[in-house]
Amino acid sequence: MPNHPFPRTGYVRLSSILAPAGPIPVSKSTWWQGVKDGRFPKPHKLGPRTTVWKAEDIRSLFESEDAGDV
Repeated sequence: MPNHPFPRTGYVRLSSILAPAGPIPVSKSTWWQGVKDGRFPKPHKLGPRTTVWKAEDIRSLFESEDAGDV
């Protein structure tokens, strides 16, 4: 887990989701394949070069992994 707590609400960028800064220890290519396969949450586009995810969706993903659900 990063030095600062992961936000409970709002939107987060991919750099805040993936390790080492974020809680999910996978590569970008694995992440995008997981989004395509439906294993990871779908992103929201804020602009042509800005992609974000709901912090609640990401938090539920890594909290369910900690509980052994995934």
